[in-house]
Amino acid sequence: MPLAERTARATWKGDLMSGGGEFTVDSSVGGPHAVSWAARTESPGGKTSPEELIAAAHATCFSMALSNGLAKDGHPAEQLDVTATCVLDRVDGKPRVTEVRLHVRGRVPGIDAAGFEAAAGTAKDGCPVSNALKGNVRISVSAELACARRAGRRARPAPSARPKKRRAGAPGPGEG
Repeated sequence: MPLAERTARATWKGDLMSGGGEFTVDSSVGGPHAVSWAARTESPGGKTSPEELIAAAHATCFSMALSNGLAKDGHPAEQLDVTATCVLDRVDGKPRVTEVRLHVRGRVPGIDAAGFEAAAGTAKDGCPVSNALKGNVRISVSAELACARRAGRRARPAPSARPKKRRAGAPGPGEG
């Protein structure tokens, strides 16, 4: 028995260039979601594309794989922000998904940059979506650590919240 099965449905009307379609997913609210060739290759105009869905699936799966790997290595992440960019290009005159670029910025106490980069590489190779794409799509990952806040350290107030410096000779509050 499989670990999970998820279903999506799509309907397309018309030809590729002037037609359009929509899809729904069974597991979440929202939708139907509109798709079109123009939204895929030009400006989205509020619509999505298969490439955007691949990017969303990959970013989500990779973040889960990285979170799990870091925790197992004794470095649970405070936060991982993942961006996945899925590239549609022409190969031999035909459209093809050619690349997915993953970028992760993470707050992970107790790990150095090299350890974080290694964990990201391992997650890229072990993520189920990466494995589904492997051999057909170039997959790259870049990783950077965000500055972690130290316990007990308060954030600096925004410039608008800081007291204004007085000019020499200017009256102070209540003096003017």
